[in-house]
Amino acid sequence: MIKRVTQLGFINCYLLEEDDGLTLIDTGMRGADKKIQKAADDLGKPITRIVLTHYHDDHSGSLDAMAGHLPDAERLWSEREDPLVHGGKDLLPGEPEGKVRAIKARNSTATQLLNAGDRVGSLEVVAAPGHSPGQIALLDTRDRTLIAGDAYSTLGGVATTAGPYWRFPLPGFITWNRDVALQTARELRALEPRRLLVGHGKEVDDPVAAMDAAIERSS
Repeated sequence: MIKRVTQLGFINCYLLEEDDGLTLIDTGMRGADKKIQKAADDLGKPITRIVLTHYHDDHSGSLDAMAGHLPDAERLWSEREDPLVHGGKDLLPGEPEGKVRAIKARNSTATQLLNAGDRVGSLEVVAAPGHSPGQIALLDTRDRTLIAGDAYSTLGGVATTAGPYWRFPLPGFITWNRDVALQTARELRALEPRRLLVGHGKEVDDPVAAMDAAIERSS
């Protein structure tokens, strides 16, 4: 079971039930912590881990607040994203050009840095760079739900973030590298998810055809 928690009507984070409690995926903007905690209380389970899909403010803004509330919870994000979480903006040697937007450094440190193929409970970590250099997606191996971060959005329809989508252009405007983002969109579609969850917009069941159309528009 997964519960969507929405801030300001369009910024999503998720609470995923596991045997040992709840996995919080993304933390929203600053100030989302009370709403997230209330949602967890309503589910009647503790939050045992916090996972970030990527470092942008609308995904990590309440990281420090949640970590403060939950000092024993695991904190996990990608190894590539770690310096960005802490305010960096430098590209690594060999990475394609693009604008990496710095954020105010988060104080929280990771208890585990993730790479493609790692497991977090029932979730498999999938590399999903493009919107940011170290973005990850998460595939629930129990039912093939794909939590795609900002590799896709569904606000106004399923779209890649390889470029601004006219119905909801914001994620596309802040994508680091459009070519990489488009390749990631193709690779995530190839996973043939049964359900698509994203940072902005509602869940989509049986999303493959819609993902194909989004990729075609972006190509």
